[in-house]
Amino acid sequence: ALPCMLACTGLISSAMKTHIDSVKLQRDSCRLLLEILSQECNLDVERSLDDSVISSLLETLRNYSENEELLSLVCTLLMMISSIEVAAESIRKAGAIPDLLMSIRKFLHNEQICLACCGALWSLVVSENSIDKAVLKNALSASSAVLQEHVQNGAVTEAACSAIWALSLQGCFTENESETTTALLLDALRMNLGRPVLVKNACQALANLLRLSEISAFRFVTDSKGNGIKLIKDAYSFHRDDPEVVESACALINEMVQYDDIALDMVSQKMKEMLSEIKSRFPSS
Repeated sequence: ALPCMLACTGLISSAMKTHIDSVKLQRDSCRLLLEILSQECNLDVERSLDDSVISSLLETLRNYSENEELLSLVCTLLMMISSIEVAAESIRKAGAIPDLLMSIRKFLHNEQICLACCGALWSLVVSENSIDKAVLKNALSASSAVLQEHVQNGAVTEAACSAIWALSLQGCFTENESETTTALLLDALRMNLGRPVLVKNACQALANLLRLSEISAFRFVTDSKGNGIKLIKDAYSFHRDDPEVVESACALINEMVQYDDIALDMVSQKMKEMLSEIKSRFPSS
């Protein structure tokens, strides 16, 4: 079945290029690709996709940048394909990141477009150190806008947090951006404490921001909507049995204690008891 599927993806990408002026064909082709990639062997299919499929999708993205329905399909496909390292490299080289950011800007209200673009951004940015700084700045602005717009939608917020985590690893935040992003991530945690992946990603992003910026650390404990220390305690209470979430929370706590004022605040809020419990429950890590 796999060779047949791969041949089918080749035919689809060829048809998309040949009939770029047909909206219906582009839409039907994208839906067919989504169906193929959703099969049980989708990982093998994604790994075997050649550059022609990626170039066809990007050509469609650029030619139909005002077509919301089609853009949603294309961005979702790019998110799926970008999870494979080789494909992510091809998408980066094709200069797709600015196109994804433009899609967010044009259709910020569209939950699926925002989710797909932020999901793709995570894959495209997380392990790459040669992306233009201006592009990274724009990516941060777009991801932050998604976080503000969709903070009550857990799935979209989760994708935005993952994108911001990847961007925070690049260390390109200004002090003002660090403070603003810290506030947004705290809001995301407050609104979505029940989502373990979101909590993990937000904690990792916050850890990076506190490492980079003293202003972020100050905002973390003085945010007008509530102290970040209490929020981390609440997150631990919610996910105490999830080792990945606890590990991310500990990574954040490790950055918190680098600041004397925060360390004193942690003592006053009885965080020592929580840390003792973590140490006893996860002795190996």
